Amino acid sequence: MSGTTITLQYPVTVDGAEVTTLTMRRPKVRDSRDAQRGGGTNADSEIRLFANLCEVTPATIEGLDMADYLRMQKVYEGFLSD
Repeated sequence: MSGTTITLQYPVTVDGAEVTTLTMRRPKVRDSRDAQRGGGTNADSEIRLFANLCEVTPATIEGLDMADYLRMQKVYEGFLSD
Protein backbone atom coordinates (compact mmCIF):
# COMPACT_ATOMS: atom_id res chain seq x y z
CA MET A 1 0.00 0.00 0.00
CA SER A 2 1.62 3.27 -1.09
CA GLY A 3 -0.79 5.73 0.48
CA THR A 4 -4.17 6.26 2.08
CA THR A 5 -6.78 8.87 1.24
CA ILE A 6 -8.42 10.47 4.25
CA THR A 7 -11.86 12.00 3.66
CA LEU A 8 -12.22 14.98 5.96
CA GLN A 9 -15.38 15.16 8.02
CA TYR A 10 -14.77 18.89 8.35
CA PRO A 11 -13.21 20.24 5.12
CA VAL A 12 -10.73 23.11 5.33
CA THR A 13 -10.29 26.04 2.97
CA VAL A 14 -6.79 26.60 1.60
CA ASP A 15 -6.11 29.56 -0.70
CA GLY A 16 -9.83 29.88 -1.38
CA ALA A 17 -10.29 26.21 -2.32
CA GLU A 18 -12.09 23.67 -0.18
CA VAL A 19 -9.98 20.63 0.70
CA THR A 20 -12.14 17.57 1.35
CA THR A 21 -9.50 14.82 1.19
CA LEU A 22 -5.84 14.40 2.00
CA THR A 23 -3.70 11.53 0.76
CA MET A 24 -0.97 10.41 3.12
CA ARG A 25 1.89 8.43 1.62
CA ARG A 26 3.86 5.82 3.51
CA PRO A 27 6.63 7.42 5.58
CA LYS A 28 10.36 6.96 5.13
CA VAL A 29 12.96 7.30 7.89
CA ARG A 30 14.14 10.57 6.33
CA ASP A 31 10.64 12.04 6.70
CA SER A 32 10.79 11.62 10.47
CA ARG A 33 14.34 12.97 10.63
CA ASP A 34 13.48 16.01 8.51
CA ALA A 35 10.39 16.81 10.60
CA GLN A 36 12.44 16.71 13.80
CA ARG A 37 15.11 19.02 12.36
CA GLY A 38 12.65 21.90 12.36
CA GLY A 39 12.76 22.10 16.15
CA GLY A 40 9.89 22.99 18.42
CA THR A 41 7.62 20.62 20.29
CA ASN A 42 6.71 17.04 19.42
CA ALA A 43 3.41 18.39 18.10
CA ASP A 44 5.28 20.81 15.82
CA SER A 45 7.37 17.93 14.43
CA GLU A 46 4.29 15.78 13.88
CA ILE A 47 2.50 18.58 12.03
CA ARG A 48 5.52 19.05 9.75
CA LEU A 49 5.71 15.29 9.21
CA PHE A 50 2.04 14.97 8.30
CA ALA A 51 2.23 18.02 6.02
CA ASN A 52 5.17 16.46 4.18
CA LEU A 53 3.50 13.06 3.88
CA CYS A 54 0.31 14.69 2.53
CA GLU A 55 2.19 17.21 0.36
CA VAL A 56 0.44 20.22 1.89
CA THR A 57 1.61 23.12 4.04
CA PRO A 58 1.81 22.83 7.82
CA ALA A 59 -0.88 25.53 7.96
CA THR A 60 -3.27 23.13 6.21
CA ILE A 61 -2.69 20.49 8.88
CA GLU A 62 -3.03 23.11 11.63
CA GLY A 63 -6.41 24.10 10.21
CA LEU A 64 -7.86 20.59 10.50
CA ASP A 65 -10.64 19.81 12.93
CA MET A 66 -9.28 17.71 15.79
CA ALA A 67 -11.47 14.74 14.77
CA ASP A 68 -9.84 14.70 11.32
CA TYR A 69 -6.38 15.13 12.84
CA LEU A 70 -6.94 12.13 15.11
CA ARG A 71 -7.97 10.07 12.08
CA MET A 72 -4.75 11.20 10.37
CA GLN A 73 -2.75 10.00 13.38
CA LYS A 74 -4.46 6.60 13.15
CA VAL A 75 -3.57 6.30 9.45
CA TYR A 76 0.06 7.13 10.27
CA GLU A 77 0.12 4.59 13.10
CA GLY A 78 -1.33 2.02 10.70
CA PHE A 79 1.62 2.52 8.36
CA LEU A 80 3.98 1.77 11.24
CA SER A 81 2.23 -1.48 12.14
CA ASP A 82 2.11 -2.94 8.60
